[in-house]
Amino acid sequence: MMERELDSFPAAGASPDLPAGRSAPHFSLPRGELARSSCRSIVRHRPGRRADPTASLMQSVTPPPQEVSPGNSGMLWRTSALLFASVVICYIDRSNLSVATPLLKDELGLSVAGLGAVLSAFFWTYALFQLVSGWLVDRFNVNWVMAAGFFLWSAVTAATGLAGGFASLLCLRLFLGAAESVAYPAYSKIFATYFTEGQRGLTNALIDVGCKCGPALGTLAGGYFMARYGWRPFFFVLGLGALPWLPCWIRWMPRGRGRVERPSGPGPGIGEILGKGAAWATFAGLFCGNYFQYFLITWLPYYLVRERHFSMENMAVVGALPFVCSAAATTVAAWVSYRAIAAGAAPTRVRKACTVAGLGLAASVAAVPLIADARGAMAVLTLASAAYGVYTSSPWAITQTLAGPHAAGRWTGLQNFVGNLSGVAAPALTGLVVERTGHFTWAFALTAGVVLAGSMVYLFGIGRVEAVTWRYQASP
Repeated sequence: MMERELDSFPAAGASPDLPAGRSAPHFSLPRGELARSSCRSIVRHRPGRRADPTASLMQSVTPPPQEVSPGNSGMLWRTSALLFASVVICYIDRSNLSVATPLLKDELGLSVAGLGAVLSAFFWTYALFQLVSGWLVDRFNVNWVMAAGFFLWSAVTAATGLAGGFASLLCLRLFLGAAESVAYPAYSKIFATYFTEGQRGLTNALIDVGCKCGPALGTLAGGYFMARYGWRPFFFVLGLGALPWLPCWIRWMPRGRGRVERPSGPGPGIGEILGKGAAWATFAGLFCGNYFQYFLITWLPYYLVRERHFSMENMAVVGALPFVCSAAATTVAAWVSYRAIAAGAAPTRVRKACTVAGLGLAASVAAVPLIADARGAMAVLTLASAAYGVYTSSPWAITQTLAGPHAAGRWTGLQNFVGNLSGVAAPALTGLVVERTGHFTWAFALTAGVVLAGSMVYLFGIGRVEAVTWRYQASP
Protein backbone atom coordinates (compact mmCIF):
# COMPACT_ATOMS: atom_id res chain seq x y z
CA MET A 1 0.00 0.00 0.00
CA MET A 2 2.77 2.43 0.98
CA GLU A 3 4.73 1.46 -2.14
CA ARG A 4 1.83 2.41 -4.43
CA GLU A 5 1.37 5.69 -2.59
CA LEU A 6 5.06 6.57 -2.90
CA ASP A 7 5.16 5.68 -6.59
CA SER A 8 2.16 7.90 -7.29
CA PHE A 9 3.56 10.91 -5.42
CA PRO A 10 5.04 13.51 -7.86
CA ALA A 11 8.82 13.82 -7.74
CA ALA A 12 10.49 17.14 -7.08
CA GLY A 13 10.49 19.22 -10.24
CA ALA A 14 7.46 17.40 -11.69
CA SER A 15 4.42 19.30 -12.91
CA PRO A 16 1.20 17.90 -11.37
CA ASP A 17 -2.07 19.07 -12.90
CA LEU A 18 -3.06 22.27 -11.13
CA PRO A 19 -5.46 25.07 -12.03
CA ALA A 20 -4.00 27.83 -14.18
CA GLY A 21 -1.93 30.28 -12.15
CA ARG A 22 -1.52 27.86 -9.22
CA SER A 23 1.69 26.15 -8.17
CA ALA A 24 2.38 23.06 -6.17
CA PRO A 25 2.41 23.53 -2.38
CA HIS A 26 5.78 23.92 -0.68
CA PHE A 27 6.63 22.16 2.58
CA SER A 28 8.70 23.74 5.31
CA LEU A 29 10.54 20.47 6.07
CA PRO A 30 14.26 20.95 5.24
CA ARG A 31 15.49 19.08 2.17
CA GLY A 32 17.91 16.89 4.11
CA GLU A 33 15.24 15.86 6.62
CA LEU A 34 12.79 15.15 3.79
CA ALA A 35 15.31 12.91 2.08
CA ARG A 36 16.14 10.99 5.30
CA SER A 37 12.48 10.60 6.23
CA SER A 38 11.55 9.36 2.77
CA CYS A 39 14.47 6.96 2.66
CA ARG A 40 13.49 5.45 6.05
CA SER A 41 9.95 4.91 4.74
CA ILE A 42 11.20 3.13 1.66
CA VAL A 43 13.57 0.91 3.63
CA ARG A 44 10.81 0.01 6.07
CA HIS A 45 8.11 -0.79 3.50
CA ARG A 46 10.23 -2.24 0.64
CA PRO A 47 12.74 -4.50 2.43
CA GLY A 48 12.90 -7.08 -0.33
CA ARG A 49 14.00 -4.73 -3.17
CA ARG A 50 17.44 -5.65 -4.46
CA ALA A 51 18.33 -2.31 -6.05
CA ASP A 52 19.32 0.66 -3.93
CA PRO A 53 15.94 1.77 -2.53
CA THR A 54 17.02 5.38 -2.10
CA ALA A 55 18.33 6.01 -5.61
CA SER A 56 15.11 7.04 -7.37
CA LEU A 57 13.82 9.32 -4.65
CA MET A 58 17.21 10.86 -3.94
CA GLN A 59 17.55 11.76 -7.63
CA SER A 60 14.18 13.50 -7.48
CA VAL A 61 14.98 15.35 -4.27
CA THR A 62 18.52 16.49 -5.20
CA PRO A 63 18.40 19.11 -7.95
CA PRO A 64 20.55 18.45 -11.02
CA PRO A 65 23.34 20.86 -11.99
CA GLN A 66 21.91 23.94 -13.67
CA GLU A 67 22.14 23.71 -17.45
CA VAL A 68 21.17 26.02 -20.26
CA SER A 69 17.87 24.89 -21.70
CA PRO A 70 14.89 26.54 -23.37
CA GLY A 71 13.12 26.63 -20.04
CA ASN A 72 16.01 28.21 -18.14
CA SER A 73 15.49 31.77 -19.32
CA GLY A 74 17.83 33.30 -16.72
CA MET A 75 20.80 31.32 -17.97
CA LEU A 76 19.84 31.94 -21.59
CA TRP A 77 19.79 35.69 -21.21
CA ARG A 78 22.91 35.75 -19.06
CA THR A 79 24.70 33.88 -21.84
CA SER A 80 23.28 36.30 -24.41
CA ALA A 81 24.39 39.32 -22.38
CA LEU A 82 27.97 38.03 -22.11
CA LEU A 83 28.12 37.26 -25.81
CA PHE A 84 26.70 40.70 -26.57
CA ALA A 85 29.48 42.27 -24.51
CA SER A 86 32.07 40.16 -26.31
CA VAL A 87 30.92 41.18 -29.76
CA VAL A 88 30.89 44.87 -28.78
CA ILE A 89 34.50 44.51 -27.66
CA CYS A 90 35.34 42.46 -30.74
CA TYR A 91 34.06 45.14 -33.11
CA ILE A 92 35.65 48.00 -31.20
CA ASP A 93 38.98 46.20 -31.51
CA ARG A 94 38.65 45.50 -35.21
CA SER A 95 37.41 48.99 -36.12
CA ASN A 96 39.61 51.13 -33.88
CA LEU A 97 42.39 51.35 -36.47
CA SER A 98 40.08 53.08 -38.93
CA VAL A 99 39.33 55.77 -36.33
CA ALA A 100 43.08 56.36 -36.03
CA THR A 101 43.74 56.55 -39.80
CA PRO A 102 43.64 60.37 -40.06
CA LEU A 103 46.44 60.48 -37.43
CA LEU A 104 48.61 57.44 -38.10
CA LYS A 105 48.66 57.92 -41.89
CA ASP A 106 50.92 60.93 -41.50
CA GLU A 107 52.82 59.67 -38.44
CA LEU A 108 53.77 56.37 -40.08
CA GLY A 109 54.08 57.79 -43.59
CA LEU A 110 51.44 55.58 -45.25
CA SER A 111 49.95 56.15 -48.71
CA VAL A 112 46.19 55.84 -49.26
CA ALA A 113 46.71 52.48 -51.00
CA GLY A 114 49.03 51.32 -48.20
CA LEU A 115 46.44 52.37 -45.65
CA GLY A 116 43.87 50.31 -47.52
CA ALA A 117 46.20 47.28 -47.40
CA VAL A 118 46.65 47.63 -43.64
CA LEU A 119 42.90 48.01 -43.09
CA SER A 120 42.18 44.90 -45.17
CA ALA A 121 44.96 42.79 -43.58
CA PHE A 122 42.75 41.93 -40.61
CA PHE A 123 40.31 40.18 -42.93
CA TRP A 124 42.92 38.10 -44.73
CA THR A 125 43.45 35.92 -41.65
CA TYR A 126 39.97 36.49 -40.25
CA ALA A 127 38.41 34.96 -43.35
CA LEU A 128 40.98 32.18 -43.75
CA PHE A 129 40.80 31.06 -40.12
CA GLN A 130 37.01 30.76 -40.23
CA LEU A 131 37.57 27.26 -41.60
CA VAL A 132 39.83 26.38 -38.68
CA SER A 133 37.58 28.01 -36.09
CA GLY A 134 34.48 26.27 -37.44
CA TRP A 135 36.22 22.94 -36.96
CA LEU A 136 37.51 23.90 -33.50
CA VAL A 137 34.08 24.81 -32.07
CA ASP A 138 32.59 21.56 -33.40
CA ARG A 139 35.51 19.44 -32.19
CA PHE A 140 36.26 20.98 -28.78
CA ASN A 141 34.32 22.71 -26.00
CA VAL A 142 33.03 25.88 -27.67
CA ASN A 143 33.13 27.84 -24.40
CA TRP A 144 36.89 27.41 -23.95
CA VAL A 145 37.61 28.07 -27.61
CA MET A 146 35.73 31.35 -27.23
CA ALA A 147 37.66 32.24 -24.06
CA ALA A 148 41.04 31.56 -25.69
CA GLY A 149 40.18 33.65 -28.73
CA PHE A 150 39.00 36.56 -26.57
CA PHE A 151 42.23 36.60 -24.57
CA LEU A 152 44.40 36.53 -27.69
CA TRP A 153 42.59 39.33 -29.52
CA SER A 154 42.66 41.55 -26.42
CA ALA A 155 46.42 41.03 -26.08
CA VAL A 156 47.02 41.86 -29.76
CA THR A 157 44.88 45.00 -29.47
CA ALA A 158 47.03 46.27 -26.61
CA ALA A 159 50.21 45.45 -28.55
CA THR A 160 49.01 47.54 -31.53
CA GLY A 161 49.84 50.65 -29.54
CA LEU A 162 53.51 49.70 -29.94
CA ALA A 163 53.45 49.53 -33.76
CA GLY A 164 56.30 51.45 -35.34
CA GLY A 165 55.59 51.25 -39.04
CA PHE A 166 53.80 49.58 -41.92
CA ALA A 167 55.29 46.08 -41.41
CA SER A 168 54.59 45.81 -37.67
CA LEU A 169 51.09 47.24 -38.08
CA LEU A 170 50.36 44.77 -40.87
CA CYS A 171 51.54 41.79 -38.77
CA LEU A 172 49.49 42.82 -35.75
CA ARG A 173 46.36 43.15 -37.87
CA LEU A 174 46.98 39.68 -39.27
CA PHE A 175 47.25 38.25 -35.74
CA LEU A 176 44.11 40.10 -34.66
CA GLY A 177 42.12 38.62 -37.54
CA ALA A 178 43.18 35.09 -36.64
CA ALA A 179 42.24 35.56 -32.97
CA GLU A 180 38.83 37.11 -33.67
CA SER A 181 37.93 34.39 -36.17
CA VAL A 182 36.56 32.19 -33.37
CA ALA A 183 33.79 34.62 -32.44
CA TYR A 184 31.04 33.99 -34.99
CA PRO A 185 31.47 30.21 -35.29
CA ALA A 186 31.28 30.10 -31.48
CA TYR A 187 28.15 32.27 -31.39
CA SER A 188 26.47 30.17 -34.03
CA LYS A 189 27.37 26.90 -32.29
CA ILE A 190 26.07 28.13 -28.94
CA PHE A 191 22.82 29.49 -30.39
CA ALA A 192 22.12 26.41 -32.50
CA THR A 193 22.76 24.12 -29.50
CA TYR A 194 21.02 25.95 -26.67
CA PHE A 195 18.39 28.21 -28.24
CA THR A 196 15.10 27.49 -30.01
CA GLU A 197 14.10 28.87 -33.44
CA GLY A 198 12.16 31.76 -31.91
CA GLN A 199 14.94 32.58 -29.45
CA ARG A 200 17.62 32.50 -32.14
CA GLY A 201 16.04 35.41 -34.00
CA LEU A 202 16.35 37.67 -30.95
CA THR A 203 19.75 36.45 -29.81
CA ASN A 204 21.25 36.75 -33.29
CA ALA A 205 19.82 40.26 -33.49
CA LEU A 206 21.41 41.02 -30.12
CA ILE A 207 24.78 39.94 -31.51
CA ASP A 208 24.22 42.07 -34.58
CA VAL A 209 23.27 45.06 -32.44
CA GLY A 210 26.57 44.50 -30.65
CA CYS A 211 28.52 44.55 -33.91
CA LYS A 212 26.93 47.95 -34.66
CA CYS A 213 27.40 49.30 -31.14
CA GLY A 214 31.09 48.34 -31.23
CA PRO A 215 32.02 50.63 -34.14
CA ALA A 216 29.67 53.32 -32.80
CA LEU A 217 31.28 53.32 -29.36
CA GLY A 218 34.76 52.92 -30.83
CA THR A 219 34.25 55.87 -33.18
CA LEU A 220 32.66 58.09 -30.54
CA ALA A 221 35.06 57.33 -27.70
CA GLY A 222 38.07 56.90 -29.97
CA GLY A 223 37.59 60.21 -31.73
CA TYR A 224 37.45 62.17 -28.50
CA PHE A 225 40.20 60.15 -26.79
CA MET A 226 42.64 60.36 -29.71
CA ALA A 227 42.05 64.08 -30.18
CA ARG A 228 43.34 64.60 -26.64
CA TYR A 229 45.84 61.80 -25.94
CA GLY A 230 46.83 60.37 -29.32
CA TRP A 231 46.10 57.00 -30.88
CA ARG A 232 48.62 54.75 -29.09
CA PRO A 233 47.20 55.01 -25.53
CA PHE A 234 43.74 54.20 -26.90
CA PHE A 235 44.90 50.73 -27.96
CA PHE A 236 46.47 50.05 -24.57
CA VAL A 237 43.25 50.99 -22.78
CA LEU A 238 41.08 48.90 -25.10
CA GLY A 239 43.18 45.74 -24.94
CA LEU A 240 43.80 45.64 -21.20
CA GLY A 241 40.42 47.05 -20.23
CA ALA A 242 38.58 44.17 -21.91
CA LEU A 243 40.20 41.38 -19.89
CA PRO A 244 37.69 41.42 -16.95
CA TRP A 245 35.18 39.85 -19.37
CA LEU A 246 37.07 36.53 -19.13
CA PRO A 247 36.35 35.62 -15.47
CA CYS A 248 32.70 36.54 -16.00
CA TRP A 249 32.50 34.20 -19.00
CA ILE A 250 34.22 31.35 -17.14
CA ARG A 251 31.76 31.79 -14.27
CA TRP A 252 28.54 31.95 -16.33
CA MET A 253 29.27 30.27 -19.67
CA PRO A 254 26.60 27.78 -20.81
CA ARG A 255 26.96 24.22 -19.61
CA GLY A 256 25.22 20.95 -20.35
CA ARG A 257 24.11 19.26 -23.53
CA GLY A 258 21.60 21.94 -24.47
CA ARG A 259 18.30 21.56 -26.27
CA VAL A 260 19.28 18.80 -28.71
CA GLU A 261 20.31 15.19 -28.56
CA ARG A 262 23.80 14.24 -29.59
CA PRO A 263 24.03 13.22 -33.24
CA SER A 264 23.51 9.56 -34.04
CA GLY A 265 26.20 9.78 -36.73
CA PRO A 266 29.38 11.73 -37.37
CA GLY A 267 27.46 14.75 -38.68
CA PRO A 268 27.88 16.38 -42.08
CA GLY A 269 31.35 17.07 -43.42
CA ILE A 270 32.51 20.14 -45.28
CA GLY A 271 32.01 18.40 -48.63
CA GLU A 272 28.39 17.63 -47.87
CA ILE A 273 27.74 21.24 -46.77
CA LEU A 274 29.33 22.56 -49.96
CA GLY A 275 27.01 20.30 -51.95
CA LYS A 276 23.98 22.29 -50.79
CA GLY A 277 22.89 25.19 -53.01
CA ALA A 278 21.40 26.98 -50.01
CA ALA A 279 24.85 27.05 -48.41
CA TRP A 280 26.37 28.87 -51.38
CA ALA A 281 23.48 31.34 -51.38
CA THR A 282 24.10 32.18 -47.71
CA PHE A 283 27.83 32.56 -48.45
CA ALA A 284 27.24 34.99 -51.32
CA GLY A 285 24.53 36.89 -49.46
CA LEU A 286 26.79 37.43 -46.47
CA PHE A 287 29.64 38.60 -48.71
CA CYS A 288 27.43 41.25 -50.27
CA GLY A 289 25.94 42.36 -46.97
CA ASN A 290 29.30 42.52 -45.21
CA TYR A 291 30.74 44.70 -47.95
CA PHE A 292 28.50 47.56 -46.83
CA GLN A 293 29.48 47.15 -43.17
CA TYR A 294 33.21 46.87 -43.79
CA PHE A 295 33.24 49.80 -46.20
CA LEU A 296 31.83 52.01 -43.45
CA ILE A 297 33.93 50.54 -40.64
CA THR A 298 37.23 50.97 -42.46
CA TRP A 299 36.77 54.17 -44.49
CA LEU A 300 33.99 56.30 -43.01
CA PRO A 301 36.20 58.16 -40.47
CA TYR A 302 38.74 58.98 -43.16
CA TYR A 303 36.00 60.10 -45.57
CA LEU A 304 34.45 62.40 -42.98
CA VAL A 305 37.75 64.02 -41.99
CA ARG A 306 39.53 64.25 -45.35
CA GLU A 307 36.66 64.76 -47.82
CA ARG A 308 33.88 66.27 -45.69
CA HIS A 309 36.42 68.19 -43.55
CA PHE A 310 35.04 67.29 -40.13
CA SER A 311 37.24 67.72 -37.07
CA MET A 312 38.11 64.59 -35.08
CA GLU A 313 35.53 65.54 -32.44
CA ASN A 314 32.75 66.12 -35.00
CA MET A 315 33.72 62.96 -36.85
CA ALA A 316 33.34 61.01 -33.60
CA VAL A 317 29.69 62.04 -33.30
CA VAL A 318 28.67 61.95 -36.95
CA GLY A 319 30.58 58.73 -37.63
CA ALA A 320 28.79 56.94 -34.79
CA LEU A 321 25.26 57.82 -35.97
CA PRO A 322 24.99 55.33 -38.87
CA PHE A 323 25.98 52.45 -36.59
CA VAL A 324 23.59 53.53 -33.83
CA CYS A 325 20.67 53.78 -36.27
CA SER A 326 21.59 50.43 -37.80
CA ALA A 327 21.60 48.82 -34.35
CA ALA A 328 18.20 50.34 -33.52
CA ALA A 329 16.74 49.10 -36.80
CA THR A 330 18.12 45.61 -36.17
CA THR A 331 16.50 45.54 -32.74
CA VAL A 332 13.11 46.60 -34.07
CA ALA A 333 13.26 44.22 -37.04
CA ALA A 334 14.27 41.32 -34.80
CA TRP A 335 11.40 41.98 -32.40
CA VAL A 336 8.86 42.26 -35.21
CA SER A 337 10.23 39.05 -36.77
CA TYR A 338 10.02 37.24 -33.44
CA ARG A 339 6.43 38.32 -32.88
CA ALA A 340 5.46 37.44 -36.44
CA ILE A 341 6.91 33.91 -36.24
CA ALA A 342 5.38 33.40 -32.78
CA ALA A 343 2.00 34.41 -34.24
CA GLY A 344 2.30 31.76 -36.96
CA ALA A 345 4.00 33.56 -39.85
CA ALA A 346 6.25 31.37 -41.99
CA PRO A 347 9.95 31.82 -41.09
CA THR A 348 10.79 31.77 -44.80
CA ARG A 349 8.60 34.78 -45.54
CA VAL A 350 9.76 36.73 -42.50
CA ARG A 351 13.49 36.11 -42.92
CA LYS A 352 13.54 36.76 -46.66
CA ALA A 353 11.50 39.95 -46.31
CA CYS A 354 14.12 41.37 -43.96
CA THR A 355 17.13 40.37 -46.04
CA VAL A 356 15.77 41.31 -49.47
CA ALA A 357 14.17 44.64 -48.53
CA GLY A 358 16.99 45.61 -46.17
CA LEU A 359 19.80 45.21 -48.70
CA GLY A 360 17.73 46.68 -51.52
CA LEU A 361 17.12 49.91 -49.59
CA ALA A 362 20.71 50.04 -48.34
CA ALA A 363 21.80 50.57 -51.96
CA SER A 364 20.67 54.19 -51.55
CA VAL A 365 24.14 54.79 -50.05
CA ALA A 366 25.27 55.59 -53.62
CA ALA A 367 23.69 59.04 -53.27
CA VAL A 368 25.81 60.11 -50.28
CA PRO A 369 28.81 61.64 -52.14
CA LEU A 370 26.49 63.28 -54.68
CA ILE A 371 24.83 65.51 -52.05
CA ALA A 372 26.79 68.70 -51.45
CA ASP A 373 25.11 69.55 -48.14
CA ALA A 374 26.80 67.61 -45.36
CA ARG A 375 23.63 67.29 -43.30
CA GLY A 376 21.65 65.91 -46.22
CA ALA A 377 24.42 63.48 -47.09
CA MET A 378 24.61 62.20 -43.51
CA ALA A 379 20.82 61.83 -43.40
CA VAL A 380 20.89 59.59 -46.47
CA LEU A 381 23.79 57.60 -45.04
CA THR A 382 21.90 57.12 -41.79
CA LEU A 383 18.75 55.91 -43.58
CA ALA A 384 20.78 53.49 -45.71
CA SER A 385 22.42 52.17 -42.53
CA ALA A 386 19.01 51.70 -40.90
CA ALA A 387 17.87 49.66 -43.92
CA TYR A 388 21.04 47.60 -43.60
CA GLY A 389 20.13 47.02 -39.94
CA VAL A 390 16.82 45.47 -41.03
CA TYR A 391 18.78 43.02 -43.18
CA THR A 392 21.21 42.03 -40.44
CA SER A 393 18.44 40.81 -38.13
CA SER A 394 18.03 37.64 -40.20
CA PRO A 395 21.02 36.16 -42.12
CA TRP A 396 22.48 34.20 -39.20
CA ALA A 397 19.07 32.97 -38.09
CA ILE A 398 18.63 31.63 -41.64
CA THR A 399 21.99 29.84 -41.47
CA GLN A 400 21.39 28.28 -38.06
CA THR A 401 17.95 27.01 -39.08
CA LEU A 402 19.26 25.52 -42.32
CA ALA A 403 22.37 23.94 -40.79
CA GLY A 404 20.91 22.63 -37.54
CA PRO A 405 22.98 22.25 -34.35
CA HIS A 406 25.27 19.50 -35.69
CA ALA A 407 26.50 21.48 -38.70
CA ALA A 408 26.24 25.03 -37.38
CA GLY A 409 29.93 25.40 -36.55
CA ARG A 410 31.26 24.14 -39.90
CA TRP A 411 28.60 25.91 -41.97
CA THR A 412 29.19 29.17 -40.11
CA GLY A 413 32.94 28.84 -40.54
CA LEU A 414 32.58 28.36 -44.29
CA GLN A 415 30.03 31.15 -44.58
CA ASN A 416 32.11 33.55 -42.55
CA PHE A 417 35.18 32.66 -44.63
CA VAL A 418 33.45 33.64 -47.87
CA GLY A 419 31.49 36.49 -46.31
CA ASN A 420 34.54 38.12 -44.81
CA LEU A 421 36.46 38.10 -48.05
CA SER A 422 34.48 41.30 -48.50
CA GLY A 423 36.52 42.64 -45.60
CA VAL A 424 39.59 42.08 -47.76
CA ALA A 425 37.93 43.52 -50.86
CA ALA A 426 36.14 46.61 -49.49
CA PRO A 427 39.11 48.39 -47.84
CA ALA A 428 41.58 47.50 -50.58
CA LEU A 429 39.30 48.36 -53.52
CA THR A 430 38.19 51.58 -51.86
CA GLY A 431 41.79 52.63 -51.32
CA LEU A 432 42.67 51.95 -54.95
CA VAL A 433 39.56 53.72 -56.29
CA VAL A 434 40.09 56.81 -54.12
CA GLU A 435 43.78 57.00 -54.96
CA ARG A 436 43.05 56.85 -58.72
CA THR A 437 39.98 59.13 -58.81
CA GLY A 438 40.77 61.47 -55.94
CA HIS A 439 37.27 61.18 -54.44
CA PHE A 440 34.80 58.65 -52.93
CA THR A 441 31.98 58.82 -55.51
CA TRP A 442 32.79 55.56 -57.28
CA ALA A 443 33.63 53.83 -54.00
CA PHE A 444 30.09 54.52 -52.73
CA ALA A 445 28.61 53.44 -56.08
CA LEU A 446 30.53 50.15 -55.95
CA THR A 447 29.22 49.50 -52.44
CA ALA A 448 25.63 50.12 -53.57
CA GLY A 449 26.02 47.70 -56.48
CA VAL A 450 27.35 44.94 -54.24
CA VAL A 451 24.53 45.16 -51.68
CA LEU A 452 21.92 45.27 -54.44
CA ALA A 453 23.37 42.03 -55.81
CA GLY A 454 23.06 40.56 -52.30
CA SER A 455 19.37 41.41 -52.22
CA MET A 456 18.88 39.38 -55.39
CA VAL A 457 20.82 36.45 -53.93
CA TYR A 458 18.50 36.22 -50.93
CA LEU A 459 15.44 36.61 -53.13
CA PHE A 460 16.27 33.93 -55.71
CA GLY A 461 19.07 31.84 -54.18
CA ILE A 462 17.43 30.67 -50.95
CA GLY A 463 14.29 28.55 -50.94
CA ARG A 464 12.43 27.50 -47.82
CA VAL A 465 14.10 28.37 -44.53
CA GLU A 466 13.95 24.97 -42.83
CA ALA A 467 16.45 22.44 -41.53
CA VAL A 468 18.49 20.59 -44.13
CA THR A 469 18.38 16.78 -43.97
CA TRP A 470 21.90 15.39 -43.75
CA ARG A 471 23.01 11.93 -44.83
CA TYR A 472 23.52 10.62 -41.31
CA GLN A 473 19.93 11.64 -40.49
CA ALA A 474 18.46 10.03 -43.60
CA SER A 475 20.25 6.70 -43.13
CA PRO A 476 18.35 4.00 -41.17
